[in-house]
Amino acid sequence: MPRRILQGTVRSAANDKTVVVEVERRFRHPLYGKFVKQNKKYKAHDETNKYKVGDIVAIEEHRPISKTKSWVVKGLVGVSKDNDVEIVE
Repeated sequence: MPRRILQGTVRSAANDKTVVVEVERRFRHPLYGKFVKQNKKYKAHDETNKYKVGDIVAIEEHRPISKTKSWVVKGLVGVSKDNDVEIVE
């Protein structure tokens, strides 16, 4: 079974080897037809403490690492600067 990969923004990097990533999901409301945004926060494992607040990262589903941590940071997608995205290669 393939592992899910999500993309989101790092909101907190205060904990050791852990980052909190906020993933935004957009969907159409079933009755009104308006597009709605929903945010969800995931705790992801960051072994080297490399990522900081504002980085746009890809996270991958993983076996449980701790009680609340079941995701691993796969890599850096971009850097957010005042709601603008700079692509990092």
